Amino acid sequence: MVIDGVSVYPGRPCPHSTGAGCDDYDNRPENPCRHFDCGWRREDSPLPDWMKPDNARVIVIFDKLNWNHYPVDLAVPMGRKIPPRSLDWLIGYSREKQRPLVYTEQIANSGKFGKQQQMFGHGPPAFQQDLLRWQREGKRLW
Repeated sequence: MVIDGVSVYPGRPCPHSTGAGCDDYDNRPENPCRHFDCGWRREDSPLPDWMKPDNARVIVIFDKLNWNHYPVDLAVPMGRKIPPRSLDWLIGYSREKQRPLVYTEQIANSGKFGKQQQMFGHGPPAFQQDLLRWQREGKRLW
């Protein structure tokens, strides 16, 4: 993603990030900042209290994609990978609610994160096959 002309990705944060918030919150861009819909902050969020991003070490975005009329949720780690407890909860929720899940792990080269992420999916086999095909085709999912 690009914010104010700067590519932003794991290891290269937004130029307005203070590490605890935004240094220009009132003037933040429409996309992605004003349109960002953090799953933790949603009024109807099913996430338990302990899944707050700074505790669970994951950012969850509900309804990020649609697959065969099913909402697909996205989970992105705050670090290299989603901690096991958080990932177990997300997979359980995905299974219980029949909502496919896409989650990522950061790829580090020489200890530094880059733009590339390893993508994984949880859901019906057909969803997982489609996800693999989309990756092979280089399809941007978001």
